[in-house]
Amino acid sequence: MPTPQVTALYGALNAMLNVFLANRVSTLRRRENVGLGTGESKELLVAVRAHANNAEFVPLAIVMLLLAELCGGPSLWLHVAGGLLFTARVAHAIGMPRRAPNVFRFMGTAVTWLGIVAVAVWLLWLRRAA
Repeated sequence: MPTPQVTALYGALNAMLNVFLANRVSTLRRRENVGLGTGESKELLVAVRAHANNAEFVPLAIVMLLLAELCGGPSLWLHVAGGLLFTARVAHAIGMPRRAPNVFRFMGTAVTWLGIVAVAVWLLWLRRAA
């Protein structure tokens, strides 16, 4: 069985993004002197939600990408899906602190959700063809 090189790449990139977002939460907690929760800080609330949203959706997306790779999905399409996922998550993180509605947050969310659904449908197709 070949090593899932494409998933390893996007898993690593998204892991680094998640740690970056977690560090932003920790930095704001220290600055705002908030040990648990968000206190009265809107900036901390936004940072917590940006990190939590990333932590909620990226694992599912990476698992879907891994399954597609293990089922023989072509590298080109795996890179398209993985690249779009990473770009979407960065866009979402950029858009979170901005006033809603904004294109970064909307596109980050939409591309993440559509990407998960698209890879799920692709997996059903790959599985059918096996």
